[in-house]
Amino acid sequence: MKNILVLCTGNSCRSQIAEGYLRHYAGENANVYSAGVETHGVNPRAISIMKEAGIDISNHTSNHVDEYANIDFDFIITVCDNAKERCPYFPSKAERFHYNFPDPAKATGSEEEVLNEFRRVRLLIDEYCKDFVSFNLN
Repeated sequence: MKNILVLCTGNSCRSQIAEGYLRHYAGENANVYSAGVETHGVNPRAISIMKEAGIDISNHTSNHVDEYANIDFDFIITVCDNAKERCPYFPSKAERFHYNFPDPAKATGSEEEVLNEFRRVRLLIDEYCKDFVSFNLN
């Protein structure tokens, strides 16, 4: 069983979406965690657009990276440049991956325009997670 940590700035959108997809695609092959270098709570729009995709993240919590200091991770995935730069050192054999996804929480416009940006980012994260599992867990 592999341990995967997804890191973002506030553990509210991108890392939560990635955690949902990684759990979905990895199934029993991995324990998936997400955390932030800060905690901002899980974004309600992230919950909503993941529900549209058939994945329930409504019970996810926003966690600080320090909470997982004692877990020996196999993979650490940073999903924004800020988290990559501020990521604490983990004394582990973890292989590190990075992809700077756009932050949908910064979207502006009508509610539908903002939700469409969340959906666009969701699709990017979905494809990334599907490929990650395919190449690293199968």
